[in-house]
Amino acid sequence: MAEVYDRWHKSRPSEADKPCGEHTSKTRKMVASSEHGQGKRWQVRWRDTSGKQCKENFAKKAAADKRADEVQADLDRGTYVDPERKKQDFRTFAEEWRTSATHRERTEVNVERALRLHVYPTFGSRPPAGIKRTDVRAWVKERSQVLAPISLRTPWNALTAVMSAAVADGIITSNPCHGVELPEPRNAEVVPLEPLVVKALMQAASDRYRAAVRLDGTTGLRGGELFGLEDHHIDLDTREVVVEQQLIGPDKGVPYLGPPKTDKSYRTGRLSASAAEAIKLHREMFPPREVEIEDRTDPRNPRWRKARLLFLSEANAPVRRGSWAKTWARIVRRANKLLEEWGSPLRVPEGATLHDLRHFYASVLIKHGATVKKVQRLLGHAKPSITWDLYVHLWEDDEDDTADIMDAVLA
Repeated sequence: MAEVYDRWHKSRPSEADKPCGEHTSKTRKMVASSEHGQGKRWQVRWRDTSGKQCKENFAKKAAADKRADEVQADLDRGTYVDPERKKQDFRTFAEEWRTSATHRERTEVNVERALRLHVYPTFGSRPPAGIKRTDVRAWVKERSQVLAPISLRTPWNALTAVMSAAVADGIITSNPCHGVELPEPRNAEVVPLEPLVVKALMQAASDRYRAAVRLDGTTGLRGGELFGLEDHHIDLDTREVVVEQQLIGPDKGVPYLGPPKTDKSYRTGRLSASAAEAIKLHREMFPPREVEIEDRTDPRNPRWRKARLLFLSEANAPVRRGSWAKTWARIVRRANKLLEEWGSPLRVPEGATLHDLRHFYASVLIKHGATVKKVQRLLGHAKPSITWDLYVHLWEDDEDDTADIMDAVLA
């Protein structure tokens, strides 16, 4: 029950108490308390849903009565929120949300980084109730100067999710992110690698990684899927490769095995004859050996186990992102040298990565008549729309014959 008390006067004066010399009342005897004249006179008292005693002081009785009515109404409706929680800064509330939210392993890392680098510097010390829509617009404008539109999506989604949680918890009444528009991303068209460039990359790879580069270029695996393959995932008799996990390299710590990117990423692909031959040779030169690695493919039961990874680093350990970047740079330099020796004007495009072999694989499928659905399935995209958005230009005809078609129809 939320009630209003007069701090300056006793609620139960005795007959011997002298009346207050400053205040009088027609309904009761006014006797000064020990706090008379100190601080705000009127105090609202109530017990929250956990039974804790809460208090708020007001200078005017009308304000105290209004607050008491509000608190009682919230208690009755079950929407009461601790006033101290409403004063909590954004960072504290966001960290409570982040650590309790259910995210995929990789998503959790991305959310933590996005909040830490892009959201907390602006909003971290402010209470959620103090963040207005104009503040969010200003933040979007400022971050757009340093982040590409597509890169802005992750911190934006994190900020929006935290504010939605604040609304759900009754800390704020509406989400200030609603109604704020983001800059539209301009997706550059995927330009597939030329076949000769891919051949050069495959030949330029060292013995340890030559099969990996060929396998990636002929199956379109993601990098994590490629380096997360265990020996039993490849069957040379049926010429199949099974994708059921990926190697994840966190910002901090050692690589571990996690589930594929999406549910659609679990799949079985076909090996070309050359890829099967390359894997056979790789197994002879680098027999799969067991390594101790954490397996988080089942988030409810993470465990350390021995895995016979097909591709290991020179140190016979799971391949790390940093070391692979250096290895790939060496492969690119040797590939460009080969192209020069072959008398070709082609070179490996600036900024090309292992992922470009995945685009090459998709382009070959499309050129030879594969449907959107088939390409989606083989690449393990979550939705056909992702495949279409990436490669729509590759399905377009080389020549625009719509004018001739119209004449033919109307002739």
